[in-house]
Amino acid sequence: MPEDRGDTGQRTVLTAVYAGCVKPLPKDDLDHVLEYTRSLWEGARGGRIFIAGGTGFFGAWLLESVAHCNRKLSLGLSATVLSRDPHAFLQRMPHLASDPSIQLVQGDIRTFEFRDCKFDFLIHGAAPTTASGSTGAADLMSILVSGTERVLEMAKKNCDARLLYLSSGAVYGRQPEGMSQIPEDYKGGPAGLGPDSAYAEGKRISERMCALLAREFGIQCSIARCFAFVGPHLPLREHFAIGNFIADALAGKTVSVRGDGTPVRSYLYAADLAIWLWTLLFRAGESGANLTTFNVGSSHSISIGDLAREVVNVINHELKVEIAGVSDLGAKRVRYVPDVRKAQAELGLRERIELREAIRRTAAWYQ
Repeated sequence: MPEDRGDTGQRTVLTAVYAGCVKPLPKDDLDHVLEYTRSLWEGARGGRIFIAGGTGFFGAWLLESVAHCNRKLSLGLSATVLSRDPHAFLQRMPHLASDPSIQLVQGDIRTFEFRDCKFDFLIHGAAPTTASGSTGAADLMSILVSGTERVLEMAKKNCDARLLYLSSGAVYGRQPEGMSQIPEDYKGGPAGLGPDSAYAEGKRISERMCALLAREFGIQCSIARCFAFVGPHLPLREHFAIGNFIADALAGKTVSVRGDGTPVRSYLYAADLAIWLWTLLFRAGESGANLTTFNVGSSHSISIGDLAREVVNVINHELKVEIAGVSDLGAKRVRYVPDVRKAQAELGLRERIELREAIRRTAAWYQ
């Protein structure tokens, strides 16, 4: 995940947008998703989609884009969304509350009921990204593993459904020095048994559970190993470096980098992310394999220091960038960049909105 800069300034002002309702996603972004997924939706016409984890960053994009495509193409789709607090979600996104194709059901990902349900597509992305999003590392592991177990029980009852599991590039562990991009066949993993590895280990275990289900029950399952992203709905004051930088710039502050600015990341815009995820759900099984795994992200790398400078150049070039740490020329540079050639070759997926434009669109939505 992007480095945690640990800055708490301006938190109240910039997260107030989520205290009440938020505006819909830009029509240009939704039309962009429709343009590059139009041919996929015919096979889902009249279908039913279940989404666990439909109320966070990924979920907001999936819900708004499916609602948009549903309206534009008269698909007759319906989406059932599991939420711990449907009332709060509908207050935050009232433009989706009035959409008759979207139904929210209340429940915990570990214990929700699914009696008499029939779905054609299942998307499982319900999970906090750090232990701070739950009560601690043990609870985080429980949410990831027990939640996946529950969704897979549902998949067994819908054995003809396609399943998309939203995993993470964190499953690879630390990217080796000298490896510019991590491919899907890299066999690394998170190091140690400490609480910091709970998220990565939970995702790894969940992937294995999905793989076993696909092989034993013949269920078609796609695993999306997601890296780093930027776009509307990305939290601006959590552990996402680019969100913190955009928050500083929008507040007219010096953009502060907590570390030495040398870690390398890459960022895919959320509209492209939605295109990739819908494509993986609808097309990833075309080869005939029950289980497919793809990296999801951008292959265009940038250091955290240069990222901060890029945010300043796009939003307010008069601001300064302050890098707190001092770079050690002999230290290994930390990278977190996916190899996405498999998605490009097999599914024709591309990064279509470049980083500068992605930053501009994100800032404009929050403004």
